[in-house]
Formats: sequence, structure tokens, C-alpha cells
Amino acid sequence: MSVAPRWVEAINKALSHPDNKGKVIYQVATVDARNVPHVRSQVHRAFMHPEGRPDLPLLVTSTDARSPKVAQVRANQRVELAWWMEGSQDQFRLSGFVRIFPSASAPGDSSSTPIPAGAVAFKTLEEQGFDWDAKRVEVYNSMSPGMRASWCSPHPPGSALASTDEQRSWPSKVPSEPESEEDRKNAETAQNNFALMLFEPIEVDWAALGVLPNRRTVFTRDGDKWNEQTVVP
Repeated sequence: MSVAPRWVEAINKALSHPDNKGKVIYQVATVDARNVPHVRSQVHRAFMHPEGRPDLPLLVTSTDARSPKVAQVRANQRVELAWWMEGSQDQFRLSGFVRIFPSASAPGDSSSTPIPAGAVAFKTLEEQGFDWDAKRVEVYNSMSPGMRASWCSPHPPGSALASTDEQRSWPSKVPSEPESEEDRKNAETAQNNFALMLFEPIEVDWAALGVLPNRRTVFTRDGDKWNEQTVVP
């Protein structure tokens, strides 16, 4: 029977540390078609894995389908994320593949990014007939009304803003149950712009700096097996 790699347990343990409450933000680095690096913060939503395969974990997050990061991922699906948890003094750096799943009604290219070569978890989920859009809707529905409103902007993230007066007119909440026609239109806009973003790690570098002596372990996936190597912190 397959089991989750030890680094997943380490992350969950770090997240449960009382001084790490709310430390669900990690930084994700991408490289665009010109080989220029970009980094931004993302919210960790959950772990998931193919049915019966906890040894193939994925990290769940999200993005605006109009965000520049989507074009960057389409150019290069290899990414790395860094996650620092100050309370327990744990640093995790995860390297692997990312896929983005927009709505079929998303503006621009609404196709999902392909399965990269070597992305075993994504391939396994595809073979199991996983419903990517149902997962996208599930994650969207888990958001707060205020967070859902962030996908209602009439302009793509990073585009020029004429004035803050216009911004004040944008919706501040998108309720789960629309109470008006305006709510319904806002919910439709937000869902169309909301894209699921999944990350499949193939290497994890864990530095445990809250213990003496400090410990650092590198986990590398080799086929269906995770190898561990203790290295110098």
C-alpha cells in the first residue's frame, strides 16, 4: 500500500504549530517564454492525490485565468515554490510541475495546460477520469464572499488602472446564494475568471531550523518511490 511521503507529514505538522497559524502563503516562481523569472505569493488551499495514491500528492491553489502567470505556465510548466513557516522555523522548497484549469467560459485561451512529461500524479488522475472542472468549482465555492469578489475585476490583473474611483465601484462581495440579478452576474463573472492551479512536486528540500543542530533533508521522487537524503543545512 502506498503512503504519503514524509515531507507531507512535515508540512502538515508545521502548519499545526500554534505559532504558524495562518501561514498558508507560499511563493511560486515561474519562468516566461523569454526565460525571465517571476515570483508571486499564492494561498495553499489543500493537498490532494489520485485515488489510492497518497504517494503522489499535489498542492491545490488558484489564480485568475487572465493573470500573466497563466501565459508563463503555458510557456514553461516547471516551477518552484518556497514556503517559510516562521513559528516552527521550517522552510520548504518544492520543485515540480504545475497545471492550470480555467473555466470553459474563461476569457482568452480556456484550454487546460497539458500533462507534462514525468508528471505521474497528473497522468494518474487523468487515467482515473478525474473531473477537473468539478474540483475547480469546489475550490471556488469554498472561498469567502469577499475573496470571490476579487475575480470580478473587469480588467486583467496587472493592467493599468485609470483611477481608484473606478475600483471602488467593483463588487466587494459575491454571496453563495445570489440575492439579485447583479449578484448573479457577478457570480458568473467571478466563476469565469477563476482558474484551478495544481502543483505536482518531484523534489522537496526541507530545512528544519527550529532544532539544534539544524536538519535539512532533500526528498526526490524516483518513479513511484520517494528517496531521502540528509544534506548540510
